[in-house]
Amino acid sequence: MCLPFAGGGAGFYRGWKDLPESAPRIVPLQLPGREEQFIEEPFRDAVDAAEALAPRVAELTGGGPVSLFGHSLGAVLAYELARRLEGDSGVELHRLFVSGSPGPWTGRSRRATGLDDDAFLLRVQEFAGYQHDALDDPDMRELLLPVLRTDVEMHENYKPVSDQPLRIPITSLRGASDELVSREQAAEWRTATSADFELVEIPGMHMYLVESPLPLVEAVVRALPAE
Repeated sequence: MCLPFAGGGAGFYRGWKDLPESAPRIVPLQLPGREEQFIEEPFRDAVDAAEALAPRVAELTGGGPVSLFGHSLGAVLAYELARRLEGDSGVELHRLFVSGSPGPWTGRSRRATGLDDDAFLLRVQEFAGYQHDALDDPDMRELLLPVLRTDVEMHENYKPVSDQPLRIPITSLRGASDELVSREQAAEWRTATSADFELVEIPGMHMYLVESPLPLVEAVVRALPAE
């Protein structure tokens, strides 16, 4: 089950085609305020978001084994969601995959929240090393900017609900050339679990998964058979 990064939606994962036969079934989890849920009010707090999303997991996955994946904002959403699902007898939770994120107790020293539109977009592009082409179109920018701002503020204001480690294994992934999240920061997730931990580096920058999902899927496939 995949959670989107700031400003993204389930459509990003729905666009993953021609995956290897060994790939797990990809189930995107949509957030309000985007795509088919555009008219709905977006989440403003990551902890509240996880609380609201948790009941949908068993519904969308049919009650079978589930692993969670999230990139950047999606990583902390997946982490809080995993905390709730560990106590849900209707969900067989196997592993948490967090990508492009420092440990949940590490906040950003440089923020984008509160900047004017141009400065905000430049700061977000600086963070990600990437900007979606749609933001170059004035009409699309006007539509996408409010939810991107809300997502970034939710991420920058995030505080974990608990410091108790999860009981499921965690795999932390990062682009090997990521200038936003260092290897040391990605390794901070080790303290977020009492089970096994793995750190995986994938060629690319912070948004490495935009180039191709295949290296990420291969890392996930390698991790899951041990469960």
